[in-house]
Amino acid sequence: MKKGKRYLEAVKKVDRTKLYDAEEAISLVKDNASAKFDETVEIHVRLNVDGRHADQQVRGAVVLPHGTGKEVKVLVFAKGDKADQAQAAGADYVGADELAAKIQNENWFDFDVVVATPDMMGVVGRLGRVLGPKGLMPNPKSGTVTQDVENAVKEIKAGKVEYRLDKSNIIHVPIGKASFANEQLADNFQTLMDAIIKAKPAAAKGQYLKSVVMASTMGPGVKINPAKIS
Repeated sequence: MKKGKRYLEAVKKVDRTKLYDAEEAISLVKDNASAKFDETVEIHVRLNVDGRHADQQVRGAVVLPHGTGKEVKVLVFAKGDKADQAQAAGADYVGADELAAKIQNENWFDFDVVVATPDMMGVVGRLGRVLGPKGLMPNPKSGTVTQDVENAVKEIKAGKVEYRLDKSNIIHVPIGKASFANEQLADNFQTLMDAIIKAKPAAAKGQYLKSVVMASTMGPGVKINPAKIS
């Protein structure tokens, strides 16, 4: 794919052979985020694990202290009091079978995160085929299958992000916007990395963090020195 002039100019500023400190990487990524919209800053972490084995899975969620800068739409599957609590906490959509039918019949996906109470998983389970591939299936490990829907919604709205391995054993997570202050991005980055390091499986051997790359939506990746992340 042919890269644009702006991207090629940005690439020249990045030393591909260098492993940067997090602070240097943040400055470079912000400097290279020159699109006409507020670019998202993302982290891509390659881990020395094999996610095909259950004892080497890495998955969880963490609340970023400064949020992601994105308005997150939350859908909650709940009934009765729990539905009322979800509504009061600021959920965008709350319901049960009627929401499941809307997703199935209308191919409706106007939401970013799905939360469900345990008793609703029978209904939600039927949506596995459509929610699963989009990474929207509620999961107890990420706190999206819970009785405490009120807290779950509030945390997601406050900037909770989920991290999980893809098929290449890489985790991709947004940590904010290019308009964030350097300190805000640094706080979010460290909070995310602390969570990933804490989630290291006992079965993981050798150097856990193989590579850490930071990039904005339209900018080139900047490699961060994994040895300096603790």
